Amino acid sequence: MSDPEDAPRLAGYVETWWQAVQDLAALLDQVPDEQWSTPTDLAGWDVRACAAHTAHLESVLAGHPEETAEIGEPAHVTGLMGLYTEIGVVNRRDRSPAEIVAEIREVTGRRHQQLLADPPTDASAQPPVIFGGVPWTWEVLLRNRPLDVWMHEQDVRRAVGLPGGLDTRAAQHTADYLTESFGFVVAKKAGAEPGTTAVLDVVGSPTVAYAVTDARRGERLPVVPGDPTVTLRTDRETFVLLAGGRRAAAADAVTIEGDHELGARIVATMATTP
Repeated sequence: MSDPEDAPRLAGYVETWWQAVQDLAALLDQVPDEQWSTPTDLAGWDVRACAAHTAHLESVLAGHPEETAEIGEPAHVTGLMGLYTEIGVVNRRDRSPAEIVAEIREVTGRRHQQLLADPPTDASAQPPVIFGGVPWTWEVLLRNRPLDVWMHEQDVRRAVGLPGGLDTRAAQHTADYLTESFGFVVAKKAGAEPGTTAVLDVVGSPTVAYAVTDARRGERLPVVPGDPTVTLRTDRETFVLLAGGRRAAAADAVTIEGDHELGARIVATMATTP
């Protein structure tokens, strides 16, 4: 049974995604054709690949048939999802930049109208159409799409030297969303000992605090402790680069207070999304 708060929350995700795809398309309009082959921070992917991947997933969500392609064994691909996301890249290698941007606008426009005409109201229900057969609920799908689109906008911006987009609704959504993985990073990836308390303070996002339980899980604390084991402070762009697995932090971009050795481990293992 749906919660009364589901519908407005899901509608908010849709609006954030819609703004994100428009921002991405507007950015791609600014990129000269010769720069579409510029490498991004993602291994094996250039600007074209980021745009093609977006067009592919949004096309499937808009109701187009699933695509197939001969992927081969590219060195940068790991896992089944990596193989799946490569399909859209391969299938759009011969399309012009203008054609790819037009596709993004066409399929997202169609998708937006579908979501407005028949808005989801149950966050725990499964969407009738989803890419790659992933078993996501409406909550997971709609919450992840703004993150994916905005992250690729930032990939393109860094590649072609057009910074910006760090104060948009999608930027806020993505940074806040990624802070929720901090407990997993501290407890599992950085291997902090039970009893450890860790605080993450990202400019522009709510400060989060986690404690490592005896079961070595990161449990979110309702309030920030007065004397945590370690505190990390950084700006939004640095945090997103780290949590998104894009690149290492610049020197002094993350301030560590308390246990510096643990803090360094946390920074080194911050990535939670490719």
